[in-house]
Amino acid sequence: ETMHCKLAGIVTGTPSKAATWQERHPELDGHVYDYENFDRIAGDDAIDIVYVVLPNSMHAEYTIRAAKAGKHVICEKPMAVSATEAQTMIDACEAADRRLFIGYRLHYEPHNLEAMRIGQEEVFGKMKYVQSAFGFRIGNPNQWRLKKALSGGGALMDVGIYALQAARYVTGEEPVSVTAQEVKTDLEKFAEVDETITWQMTFPSGCIATCATTYAAREERLFAAAENGWLELRPAYIYNGIAGRTSQGPMDFPEVNQQALHMDGVADSIINGSDTTVGGYEGLRDMQAIDAIYESIRAGAAVVL
Repeated sequence: ETMHCKLAGIVTGTPSKAATWQERHPELDGHVYDYENFDRIAGDDAIDIVYVVLPNSMHAEYTIRAAKAGKHVICEKPMAVSATEAQTMIDACEAADRRLFIGYRLHYEPHNLEAMRIGQEEVFGKMKYVQSAFGFRIGNPNQWRLKKALSGGGALMDVGIYALQAARYVTGEEPVSVTAQEVKTDLEKFAEVDETITWQMTFPSGCIATCATTYAAREERLFAAAENGWLELRPAYIYNGIAGRTSQGPMDFPEVNQQALHMDGVADSIINGSDTTVGGYEGLRDMQAIDAIYESIRAGAAVVL
């Protein structure tokens, strides 16, 4: 459904997958790579941008390799497993004069865009309190998301980043302090990663955010209260079915293909050299906050950013 980009190549370590993709897309012949010969994309003029959708711990390596191969990059969230690693990705793309984007699809979703507008433009006055949460019951205990070496963390790194992002983009501010708590009810399943984390953030304006994420229960909500009104999205972050309302009534927006709009937005930004709200520094700011959340849990105290 994209208007400005198309599939131009694939990278897979599984030959049977390559065959399936080539059968579905004959135009991919000659543009199929594996993880060993990935760097040969440097000579493939059909490919302009690489979309990295690997496990989190592999984001940095393949973002850097893609940039060195002369390609722009979209990297799925979370951008990396630490702010330090995220900075190396930004540095590599800047050194190669390539653009770096993060897979923040909700920056193209109408309800979330309206939440950003209401908060940042102070439609209801100054924002005072934000409540944001995203969680679900995770299944297969053997999946990569529960292995720290691949994921870098648990619920916070997976869906918690949506709750963090929402607090940041509704206020339009960066947190100045973070206090966090972690709870585990299944020590075997979550031996390596976090199950449930709650955290509080203070912003320069004095606005307070209370956030939560979990792999143990279903929750998905964004609520923000300002001086003269409020907004709520529930559900707030999924691919389909987002719904919202404000103190003035319901939000009435069509359902969109978030991924297509995101990819087209990235393509347009590259073609026209325009600014983007989903660039590498946006991903870095999330990673700085995530690092602070984990540090607060370890220290048992607030962390100043």
